[in-house]
Amino acid sequence: MARKLNLLAFDLGASNGRAIIGQYDGTKIELLEVHKFPNGAENINGHLYWNILDLYAQIKTGLMKANQAVDRIDSLGIDTWGVDYGLLDENDNLMGNPYHYRDKRTDDLLDEIFTKVSADEIYANTGIQFMQINTLIQLYAERKYRPWMLENAKSLLFIPDLLNFFLTGKKYNEYTIASTSQMCNPQTFAWAEPLFAKLNLPLDIMQDIIFPGEVIGTITENIKQQTGVNYDIPVIAVGSHDTASAVAATPLTDSENSIYISSGTWSLLGMELPEPVINELSQKENFTNEGGVNKTVRFLKNISGLWLIQECRRIWNRDGMDLSWSDISQAAEKAPLKAIIDPDDPRFLSPENMPEAIAAYCRETNQDVPETYGEMARTVYESLAVSYKMTIERLEQMIGRKIETIHMVGGGIQAEILCQFTANITGRKVITGPIEATAMGNILAQLMAKGEIKNLEEGRELIRNSVELKTYLPQ
Repeated sequence: MARKLNLLAFDLGASNGRAIIGQYDGTKIELLEVHKFPNGAENINGHLYWNILDLYAQIKTGLMKANQAVDRIDSLGIDTWGVDYGLLDENDNLMGNPYHYRDKRTDDLLDEIFTKVSADEIYANTGIQFMQINTLIQLYAERKYRPWMLENAKSLLFIPDLLNFFLTGKKYNEYTIASTSQMCNPQTFAWAEPLFAKLNLPLDIMQDIIFPGEVIGTITENIKQQTGVNYDIPVIAVGSHDTASAVAATPLTDSENSIYISSGTWSLLGMELPEPVINELSQKENFTNEGGVNKTVRFLKNISGLWLIQECRRIWNRDGMDLSWSDISQAAEKAPLKAIIDPDDPRFLSPENMPEAIAAYCRETNQDVPETYGEMARTVYESLAVSYKMTIERLEQMIGRKIETIHMVGGGIQAEILCQFTANITGRKVITGPIEATAMGNILAQLMAKGEIKNLEEGRELIRNSVELKTYLPQ
């Protein structure tokens, strides 16, 4: 290869976003972070929103910095968290700030929805687990509380689709992000039309579905002028749900007997499968069939992740403790285990004060209450590992075979205490890496679009050549 390819990945998570250049020389990928910025919910009169215009501005800043860092950007791709969306009117104007999935307007709506369409029918049509954050429930809330929005909307774009639209003027719904909505059929790769009809939701606002590795368009002249870029940059549909990109870059070797845990604000634990698993047991266990790169299925369970400890640290530091992640890990290692909590208890979804919520749970379940921040952190980390163990055992029941290896990827693997607890408590080998799985998976889809790699197998071989993996054995 005459020159390195420079592939720009925008990876937007629930707490921060980054612009990362993947430099590909034909044998490996090296990452260069050019921009990082905070992200989070804006609370306006008790409702939670995303500051979408700031995210757009940060993407332009990232593009500008990337253009200054290398001779040429060969393509770019955007991935974000799932389920959230923006609505456009008939003139393609954004109709308001997108709601944050933790907004309380979807509280207590599931039972009402089930009077109009059964849980069985929703699951049979979508294979998606029931969570109040799903787009289907959000749109039902929109119809119930703000009907004029859906009456005037002409297009629904999920967050990465919306940002791609701002850059290119092209409107699509990318498949992996669409699959998180609980409105898409994983067998037909099309919208689940019966659900729209029964819940009186407008099907015509949904867009044509595009798949990872396809070209959306090129950046507009307007974007070029704002960023100082004087050449065309193709915008690629990547696995625009961040977990889809993370799984694409997980170096699975024995996918028959391996699972992945994409570890971040959420823990996404599952297997990569060629076909969806939609049956009574998978529905009962609330497992989900989300879309993957190369039309694979991410058969997984959403488990609360580092959100619990992130929120604890936010409260501790707000109260003047000034704790680093290293301080917390070291204290957790030395602390005795006081209690085990259920990380998915609804009280932990969006509490005002996470340490108080954990303490209240321990009191209610007649356990010792963690008193120091080290004891609290140990409770969180061990509880996550116990949750992983229980989920793996349920997964084994569903697929009828033993899981031998756990691949952990994402920012959460920097909490080495969590990786070791996971090996200890599950009794399985844990292989960690890459930390930057999401950005790397984003870059792999761009390489597929350019014909540099053919499929996930080649992509994962490239990942193994590019990063150092670490193994944890049960102790």
